[in-house]
Amino acid sequence: MNVARNMSSIIQRIHAIREQLFSPKCLLYTNVGISISLSAAGDVLEQHYEILKGEWDKWSLNRTRNMAASGMAVGIVCHYWYKYLDARLPGRTVNIVLKKVFIDQLICSPLCITMFFLSLAILENSSWSELKSEITTKAHRLYIAEWVVWPPAQIFNFYFLPNRYRVLYDNTISLGYDVYTSQVKHDKAKCGSKGSKH
Repeated sequence: MNVARNMSSIIQRIHAIREQLFSPKCLLYTNVGISISLSAAGDVLEQHYEILKGEWDKWSLNRTRNMAASGMAVGIVCHYWYKYLDARLPGRTVNIVLKKVFIDQLICSPLCITMFFLSLAILENSSWSELKSEITTKAHRLYIAEWVVWPPAQIFNFYFLPNRYRVLYDNTISLGYDVYTSQVKHDKAKCGSKGSKH
């Protein structure tokens, strides 16, 4: 009896915490926190994979910190983007969902990729010409990957989930994508430097 009561109490507490975190008052902070955490986790996974392959000397805290900060910038964009998109295109019909997916791919994807490179360029003190060069040589790889990963994922997102869970879902799916963005960003073939210098 006590075990059942304790389990019920734990479940009620978890539910109360979830309701608090995803309430309108806290949602921006929750979304940004999720984005920071999973962007950092994606980079840690990618760095350790590169270390195992001998492409990276040792784990770089600065690189993970920068990727987390970039995740924060993208998280803020996504938070407001989903609010805007749901307000402009309310409903869950197939037609509305497909419109949202198409608009999301044409507008938000390039915006998030730009924010990703811009925020990292600022954190790494890159010059304007270095930023332009990086966008020219790497952004298209991320945008192609966006068209593979996100349309099916966003159909589920827009059709089944309420707005308050969109960024959480996004970031959960994005964990694998964040590994790839870290790989593209720090691709030695493109940037020509050894990992330990970052």
